[in-house]
Amino acid sequence: MRKTPSQGDAQGDDEKMKRKAIRILLGGVLAALLLASFTATASAAPAWNFEGKALEGKETVVGAAFESSMTIPGLTTKCENFLYKLTIENSGGTGKGSLTELPLYNCTTNSKFCSVESIAAEKLPWAAQLKTISSSNYIWIEGVKVAILYAGEACALDGTLATVAGTAGGILDNVAETATFSKTTFSATGAVLKALGSSIEWSGVFPTEAFEWHRTQALTVS
Repeated sequence: MRKTPSQGDAQGDDEKMKRKAIRILLGGVLAALLLASFTATASAAPAWNFEGKALEGKETVVGAAFESSMTIPGLTTKCENFLYKLTIENSGGTGKGSLTELPLYNCTTNSKFCSVESIAAEKLPWAAQLKTISSSNYIWIEGVKVAILYAGEACALDGTLATVAGTAGGILDNVAETATFSKTTFSATGAVLKALGSSIEWSGVFPTEAFEWHRTQALTVS
């Protein structure tokens, strides 16, 4: 039987709809695969590497800040020697660490009326972990606690023990092999330090250099 024009048109429309449905289905599957791939890449945990190879076991990293300061509203404290010692390892595919030492020496303020009577890191070790945020790698430190006792007859904080406590986040630079802490890196990581009821700013640039098994080898994070 010869198909009428209306019958032919109806079958043609059905074929077009089927082909369109197949294209939509395949497109959806492809999009899901691409999303899964992107998610897997984005969620990949950063790890410590030496000369491009993932760190096995533990290593000790040490350094002295090129420059570092802590600012309580109205008063900035700097230390000529802002040192640190960090034990690092890769655990479960993620770079982790333990800040075991943070000696602070020769500390002064930006006020001629205020001096630093004493300053010390407390409750060590502090736990550290690597994080990737917006394609940049950061080191996240928890349990930060630094006690600063100020002195000076004309100093508003004379005899005041200011305890800086909270979390810190610093961005890692593979080329310069440094960790930089600043207002920007704190904002990016959601880190917060407080003292005397106010948020404070911590800025500092720290070199990252292996001290034991991987001495002289380039330390990177990826």
